[in-house]
Amino acid sequence: MRLPALAADYDGTLAVDGRVDDRTLRSLVRLRAAGRRLVLVTGRRLPHVLSAFPAVEVCDRVVAENGALLYRPDSGEERWLAPAPPAALVEELERRGVEPLGRGRVILATHEPHGPEVAAAIRDLGLAHQVILNKGAVMVLPPGVDKASGLAAALDELGLAPVDAVGVGDAENDWAFLVTCGRSVAVANALPALKERADLVTRGEAGEGVEELVERMLADDLAGLESRAPRS
Repeated sequence: MRLPALAADYDGTLAVDGRVDDRTLRSLVRLRAAGRRLVLVTGRRLPHVLSAFPAVEVCDRVVAENGALLYRPDSGEERWLAPAPPAALVEELERRGVEPLGRGRVILATHEPHGPEVAAAIRDLGLAHQVILNKGAVMVLPPGVDKASGLAAALDELGLAPVDAVGVGDAENDWAFLVTCGRSVAVANALPALKERADLVTRGEAGEGVEELVERMLADDLAGLESRAPRS
């Protein structure tokens, strides 16, 4: 099975303490040089991605804001995949003292223990927005927007589908896109629940695990690795 693309989470997967190791970056460069596509799929807001990862041009596409924003590193263009957050929701969260409250193009983000307050504000305003958790982060997005929807949009621009990709991640919000990929991979430092469901768990943690995965992709496209089914 030919797997021409790698879709990778950022924090805890490609990056350790927010930074991508030089050796990991060289591995990604090799992947691209071999004609494979690379899509970064992160919950970070785009300015934070560009600040933390100056070599972002190694990626064909960046899916930021947990699926709500698509960025093309070669041209610097942004594509919003959902509308901006309602002003009423921002005002209500501020009124309730939810802080910090980060605001992206589409996403609103804070931290635990504000999850229940955020959910209550959404309910009281009669909105359909969803709360997505990620290792203590609390993200608010429109319905239907997650890493899976963002990855599908990115790959569609590249003439590919999620089944053409290997997906790799470490946290609970990553499963949404991993389950749509042709093969799902968890790095060794991933949450136990993710490792239990993934098709493959790397021996190495974070960037070292990604390096290991890239070598296997270039060697034989993960030959012999079966996708677990059914997935839920």
